[in-house]
Amino acid sequence: MPLEQTIHQLGELYAPLSIACQQDLIANSKLCTFKRGEIVVREGQYSEKAYLIVEGCARAYYLKDGKDISDWFTFENQFMAPIVSFFSAKPSPHFVEFVEDSVAYEFSKATFDSLSQKHHDFERFVSKVVTETMLGLCERLYTIQFNRAEDRFKHLISIYPDITNRIPLTHIASYLGITLETLSRIRNKKTTT
Repeated sequence: MPLEQTIHQLGELYAPLSIACQQDLIANSKLCTFKRGEIVVREGQYSEKAYLIVEGCARAYYLKDGKDISDWFTFENQFMAPIVSFFSAKPSPHFVEFVEDSVAYEFSKATFDSLSQKHHDFERFVSKVVTETMLGLCERLYTIQFNRAEDRFKHLISIYPDITNRIPLTHIASYLGITLETLSRIRNKKTTT
């Protein structure tokens, strides 16, 4: 899908962008391909890059006592960035990895800042994207704190119905805060009922 069409769709979803803003965004983006398993940011690195995924998916994760814990997933027409490093110029606590062979548009923080200064519609657009992301993270936190493992899985499937076909189960289990065995038990129970 051409970037113009993707940006138009995202504008309908978040906030419309003027033609001039769209043209500036396109002129300052780069189409990139990534291989499955490719890590674009490592813990402790600084990164000023964000990605608009056209095809494929990515995840952000961190290592806690050597354990790989998925923090969020990003799919087509969504943005992926090492949020802490991108917005606060601090080292990333996360790794960012493409989970499938992927195609994404890459944007720099300088582009985001420049477009926000130049186009108020872009600033509004970014504000909506960030707000949606924060609400998603709050919802995830609430779900982990107050819902049973089975309900967490059901909630995830309601948001991403095909996630089990795209993301390894071990990453889904760590995202849900459960063991792989518990996830398997939940999935088996679901298929037998």
